[in-house]
Amino acid sequence: MNAPDWIETYLNRPHSADDSWLARDWPVLRSYAGRNLDRIAMPLGGIGTGTISLGGRGDLRDWEIVNRPAKGFSPRQAFFAIRAAGDDIEPFARCLEGPLTSGYEGWSGSPLPHAGLPRFSEAKFHAAYPLAQIVLTDPDLPLDVRIETWNPLIPTDPDRSGLPVAIFRVVVRNTSTTALDVSVAGVLENFIGRDGAVGESIGNTNELSDSEALAGVTMRSIGTPFDSEQWGTIALATWKTGGATITRRRDWIDTTWSGPLLDFWDDFLADGDLNDREAGGRIAPIGTVCNRQTIPGGDERVFHFQIAWHFPNRQNWERTHMKDAVPRQRVGNYYTTRHDDAWEAATWVSENIAELEMETVEFVVAFCSSPLPEVVKEAALFNLSTLRTQTTFRTEDGAFFGWEGCEDRKGSCHGSCTHVWNYDQATPFLFGSLARSMRDVEFLHATDDNGLMSFRVNLPLPHATTYGVAAADGQMGCIVKLYRDWKLCGDDDWLRRLWLHAKRALGFCWIPGGWDADRDGVMEGCQHNTMDVEYFGPNPQMQFWYLGALRAAEQLARHLGEVEYADNLHNLFERGSRWTDDHLFNGEYYEQQIRPALDRANVAPGLAHHELTDEDLTDPPLQLGAGCLVDQLVGQFLAKVARLPELGSAEQTRTTLASIKRHNYRTSMTGHFNHMRSYSLGEESATLMCSYPRGGRPVRPFPYYTEVMTGFEYTLAIHMLYAGMVDDGLELIAAIRDRYDGGRRNPFSEAECGHHYARAMASWAAALALTGFDYTASNGAMAIRLEEGAKPTFWSTGNAWGTIALDGGEVDLHICYGALHLDSIRVNEEGPRKLESARLYFGGDSIRMEAD
Repeated sequence: MNAPDWIETYLNRPHSADDSWLARDWPVLRSYAGRNLDRIAMPLGGIGTGTISLGGRGDLRDWEIVNRPAKGFSPRQAFFAIRAAGDDIEPFARCLEGPLTSGYEGWSGSPLPHAGLPRFSEAKFHAAYPLAQIVLTDPDLPLDVRIETWNPLIPTDPDRSGLPVAIFRVVVRNTSTTALDVSVAGVLENFIGRDGAVGESIGNTNELSDSEALAGVTMRSIGTPFDSEQWGTIALATWKTGGATITRRRDWIDTTWSGPLLDFWDDFLADGDLNDREAGGRIAPIGTVCNRQTIPGGDERVFHFQIAWHFPNRQNWERTHMKDAVPRQRVGNYYTTRHDDAWEAATWVSENIAELEMETVEFVVAFCSSPLPEVVKEAALFNLSTLRTQTTFRTEDGAFFGWEGCEDRKGSCHGSCTHVWNYDQATPFLFGSLARSMRDVEFLHATDDNGLMSFRVNLPLPHATTYGVAAADGQMGCIVKLYRDWKLCGDDDWLRRLWLHAKRALGFCWIPGGWDADRDGVMEGCQHNTMDVEYFGPNPQMQFWYLGALRAAEQLARHLGEVEYADNLHNLFERGSRWTDDHLFNGEYYEQQIRPALDRANVAPGLAHHELTDEDLTDPPLQLGAGCLVDQLVGQFLAKVARLPELGSAEQTRTTLASIKRHNYRTSMTGHFNHMRSYSLGEESATLMCSYPRGGRPVRPFPYYTEVMTGFEYTLAIHMLYAGMVDDGLELIAAIRDRYDGGRRNPFSEAECGHHYARAMASWAAALALTGFDYTASNGAMAIRLEEGAKPTFWSTGNAWGTIALDGGEVDLHICYGALHLDSIRVNEEGPRKLESARLYFGGDSIRMEAD
């Protein structure tokens, strides 16, 4: 597979003095140094595999590979070290990390792992996810080090993007004029049996392993129960590069007073080789792999390492305290069905690494070189890391699921929550098969015969409907997403399998005591929603979701030939849309009309998340009321992404967007009162969830009204981009990313109710909005905005991706990966450019189209 010419041009671009030693073929979106390294923790791992995080100074932290989140958990020993010596240079050794800028104080000194090891005096972190480069320098040393880390990320291919491996390429440059004897060692404790929250290591063993390309240590356990979540294997390996001497230790000595670390350091420093140690009875033996090479003066060498893992016994959602909880039982991991153990996974990666890296770099280069604002690319690309964390997983049958986010030691809010995952726009446009897997679960498993879709899915799937509560926004959003995902794939057979269930889900609105029991196109009933409360009465947030669902279902019905049903939906939509514009818009924005249910008979079973009291029925608390809500137009936002017609007045939409920014955006939070969770502080800029500029705030509004959450902020900002309010939208996105600067917060973990929160993947839609991208697979029609003579623009459908450019009036489209059905391309506002005949194109194909 050869890269297109434009990629070669990009890779050979001139380097500035500042980045002259960065990897030539790896782009960089953001660089960090000093205190801005402190909070960086970039996840390394595949989709559904768990991750190890790379810290800003080069440390390995947050070992979350054992089927659960594990913030702050690290094995007792896990680091890389370098040793060098020359004819006139005394042997020296350093931990391959930059200086410590925090973590100095604890009850017994620094609480940081191996804090006492010597290290480099300066570190810089350069990233374009999933590619990271850490440059370590020290004026007192005759060498510089660049650590390149990555994991394969190839859109449309979740299997090749779902590999349980972290890849490290340690590039050492000899800055002296004399040859250096250089060794790089990887150290890792066999911690099998522990996952950061529970368990202990019992009977762990390390064995030496070899393949054609790799030499390393495989870590196992004979004491950890075979069926436990903590049972599995880990592999630490280095590449047998030409001229390298490989030495290994299965264990360290077993003595007191940190004698094992002293013994390792002395052995390593002495000659750069390791002498194996017999297993000393340690319950968690420490494996070590060392690669020694000679580097001539002024030259450089590469030391390759891999860490792989294999933990097959994932259990269903951990929520034993809930009344509807299903007993803990195994659901497994899809990634562990592809290889027998960690060593086999590492070997497979080594055999395919060149192609995996080329395809990953090709994607990152294609996206990073697109003519988009840097902050948009950063927000979109860095939030993709959420797909690789413990927020998501694939069960043994390949089905895709997600928590809302991650607490420190467990998942946060189970069940692929529909009202949270509504906001994610990265998965459908990059990994369409995973998005369709979620639609399969929602409609085929979580929707009962009455049309109630459990907004949280219990596992295993035979229990999918037992949660038994419907979320108005979640259920309506799933119908819009069904339309969006069908548009992108064009699979009518798949659509027909889900269509009856989708009709039931929409019809659930009209049951007695339902959301729209009088079937007038307006949601008046009890509406549980993403604010974790029940709204009573018409409100813009639920209403625009409803209007979007009616529009989407109408389009699908017409495609399937159900004209009468489609006409009925259209009439219902028109009534609801007019009513919404006429009755909820107050001249500035849309607001809620609170209408108490008054009687339990007016609340159908499954609509309320909690038992309703008499007060809830007559004077409901936790309402929006007259508030100016940050995502009151969220249904219109998703309709824009799906390219549905307008849901309401375009003029009132623009007025509302401007009003939300005027009333909710803060350039400083110092004077802001917040009684809930704080995700923005001090002099940071942010957009509040809600404000009450006209008064009328309920005594007890919905709980999150004083908070700030990035997923909601992206929804507003990107809707502004769609509405042509580009400067305003970019200002809001920049405010978010300024808060995640590496010093105060991790740039690879935008938090809400948990780390790596799924809602933040709304950020991908900014690229869609600015490029005007649209694609309908059923007729092969693509539309996009291009600037004459600009760099190629990235596009993706979830099933294919590539680049497109406008040069001399001609359109050049390249398919990098996947399969694309194409008949026409419409550029900017011109008419469509038709191909001679519609057909399927594949990765590597290129198309050049002249203007008609």
